[in-house]
This record gives sequence, structure tokens and C-alpha cells, in this order.
Amino acid sequence: MTLSLFCSVFCNVCFNPFAPELDERTDPSNVITEQQTPDEVLQNFRYAYTFKDSILYSNVVDESFVFEYFDTNLEPSGGFRTWGRDVDLQTTGSLFRSFDIIELIWLNTLFTERDTLFVNKEIVELIERQFIRFNLNLFGSDLNFIISGTAIFTFKQKEGDDKWRITRWKDESDI
Repeated sequence: MTLSLFCSVFCNVCFNPFAPELDERTDPSNVITEQQTPDEVLQNFRYAYTFKDSILYSNVVDESFVFEYFDTNLEPSGGFRTWGRDVDLQTTGSLFRSFDIIELIWLNTLFTERDTLFVNKEIVELIERQFIRFNLNLFGSDLNFIISGTAIFTFKQKEGDDKWRITRWKDESDI
């Protein structure tokens, strides 16, 4: 009788640290999404930057991804430069390794537009553009940067693929 009482009490007090209870207070903005919407892509993008997760970042950019920015050192009065996905993944990886803390804050969406491509009355792909204000804070042992600006993202969802991805990012930072 005493042994069964002990086991009963002991089992009710024990817990497995490798199988903790689910925390119902989890902030949904800190969860990796399935990228079912462009907003979910941006959530994963922010998460990838915050936690310096290059694998997650590679999943938010499409194979056809292009990054565009204004280079003040190009030509006499500056000009736009672009690079593709491979260079962007390398550059972003370097950014992640160069700073101890990266904080990306989406401030507000200034404008959104959506296009649908039809072939034979069937949707072939959905495209959405968002103009978003942001703050990017980069803190390292030697360098700190606070950048703000506008990013113009183009998202694409193809038929048969439920995930949205970024196909173009035009950076209009206020540097």
C-alpha cells in the first residue's frame, strides 16, 4: 500500500525535461511559418535575420531571386546594381557572421499590389509587391549600424506550390 502511494505521488510530481509541456503563451510572431502568404514570408525573413538562420533565409528567396540597390559609387552620380540568389546568400551569410545582434523591424506596409497570371483561364502564378518601411539594427564588437528605409519586395506563388517566396528585393535604404 505504501509503495503504490509513493509511486502515485512520485509520478504526479515528476516531469520529463526532454518533453516539456507546450507553452500556450508563445508569441506567434516568433514561429517559423509555412509561407502561405507574403506576410508569412516576411515573418520568416525577420526570424532568419534575428536568429542568423541562413537555411531559413535561403527558403524565403526564390531560385530566380534578384537583389537591387543604389550604389552611389557607380558612374558619376550613382546607379543601380543587382545580384542574384547565389551572391545574395553569400552576402547574407557574411552579414550574419559579422554581427553579434541583428534586429530587423518591419514598421509598416506603404503599398501592396497583386497580379494574377492566367493561362487558359487557369491561375498559373500569383505575384504580390509590397513597399515596406523597416529598421535594421546591426550590433557587433567593432561596428554598429542603424539602417532605415524602404524595401520593395516582389513575392511569387506558382501553381502547385503552396509557398510564397521573394523573387525581387529592391533596397531603398536611407543611408
